[in-house]
Amino acid sequence: MLLLVTSLLLCELPHPAFLLIPEKSDPPTVVPASSLNVRFDSRTMNLSWDCQENTTFSRCFLTDKKNRVVEPRRRAFTMLAGLVSNSRPQVIHPPQPPKVLALQLNNNECSCTFREICLHGGVTFEVHVNTSQRGFQQKLLYLNSGREGTAAQNFSCFIYNVDFMNCTWARGPTAPRDVQYFLYIQNSKRRREIRCPYYMQDSGTHVGCHLDNLSGLTSRNYFLVNGTSREIGIQFFDSLLDTKKIEQFNPPGNVTVHCNTTHCIVRWKQPRTYQKLSYLDFQYQLDVHRKNTQPGTENLLIDVSGDLENRYNFPSAEPRAKHSVKIRAADVRILNWSSWSEAAEFGSDDRNLSSVYIYVLLIVGTLVCGIVLGFLFKRFLRIQRLFPPVPQIKDKLNDNHEVEDEIIWEEFTPEEGKGYREEVLTVKEIT
Repeated sequence: MLLLVTSLLLCELPHPAFLLIPEKSDPPTVVPASSLNVRFDSRTMNLSWDCQENTTFSRCFLTDKKNRVVEPRRRAFTMLAGLVSNSRPQVIHPPQPPKVLALQLNNNECSCTFREICLHGGVTFEVHVNTSQRGFQQKLLYLNSGREGTAAQNFSCFIYNVDFMNCTWARGPTAPRDVQYFLYIQNSKRRREIRCPYYMQDSGTHVGCHLDNLSGLTSRNYFLVNGTSREIGIQFFDSLLDTKKIEQFNPPGNVTVHCNTTHCIVRWKQPRTYQKLSYLDFQYQLDVHRKNTQPGTENLLIDVSGDLENRYNFPSAEPRAKHSVKIRAADVRILNWSSWSEAAEFGSDDRNLSSVYIYVLLIVGTLVCGIVLGFLFKRFLRIQRLFPPVPQIKDKLNDNHEVEDEIIWEEFTPEEGKGYREEVLTVKEIT
């Protein structure tokens, strides 16, 4: 009986191989979106959510209106996300993602910081978090609230004279009369916010801003134009601008020209810029113009690289006419040309040169004519001496010297009944 009970108990026990198979766990369940409590701060560009314990996978990204996905960099996210307790994040990232930082604000809050994004077109944020037990997902739609067409338009900025910057924009086509715009600037690190100190106005509405202190700017900056009105909501406009692309260079200074008998060399001074640039970053253009030319004559434009040590040597033999040369500069990667420098002149005036030529020609011509006339006069005197004139018999009967050489005898016909008597006179030479 005892043996029968023992055998029955052994049959009920699981097989040893079965004991090696782990129990199949159910896939993580997706918790409703409200569990992450995703929120976004447009001032700091921080997307934050509630941290979860035992996190095995975390991802935050956004999708813009052109369906472009912006994800964090793997290195930055992995390094800073390690601060989350009991979490080992894994990140899926595109080949060349924009700059995004992920960090933990405190033990209960995680966040992603987006730097190089514009929000005025509207974006959709997403957060995906997996733990060892379940998964979390949440979307946050960020819209540009306000009436369509009320935001500032045609926004642009440019840096000039190294230390000054002007930004301009136009009123939105559907903006009400009482609309007012305000400009805010943040550098790429988002650590400092600059408010416009001097506004330019059109009928009381801000349509531009002048800054005379650019110390807070970096190479890339975020510009935000907000709008307010008592009647309706005003949309905002934001933009990312690179200071290298918006700087207008000053023209080169101290332009000089030195010439010898065959060549002329032009020298100039590199303009001072807001960004620190080397001589290889510059491109120059020379405009060589000959004065007193006919209208419509094209000037000679010469492109000069910055590696030529701010000088250019070109052939110009003497005598040279009056010329002027002026120079402008630009960044070799952008070619946003500066204004032209003051003209430097070289050569002689065309009018004075023409007068000299005329005087020289008159003198030479007079000398040549004198020599020719003297030669002819001298030769004529020699001919008179060699061949003196033959003496002629003077006609005393006819005082009229204008005697015809030939006489037409037919004009003299004898009258009827009369005849002529011919007399012959013989003249002999007596020796």
